[in-house]
Amino acid sequence: MNQIEFSKEEKAELIARIQHYFDSQLDQPIGLLKAELVLEFFAKEVGAVHYKKGLEDAQIALARRMDDFSEDVYQLQRRATE
Repeated sequence: MNQIEFSKEEKAELIARIQHYFDSQLDQPIGLLKAELVLEFFAKEVGAVHYKKGLEDAQIALARRMDDFSEDVYQLQRRATE
């Protein structure tokens, strides 16, 4: 998987959220560089897992809709032959 790319604004917002989390939830303030390293780690290591899971969920949803569509077509065919 390609590395996740963030816009400057997205990256700044995510870093700020990481800093806020460390400060408020862990009582451990971290600086900008450490927060950026945490973001890069999670984007690389965890992001791929979430992306893969999202693709699997999308594939399941599409398969369900295709099944529904096939059933609708079948019902239309039955009505046409009645």
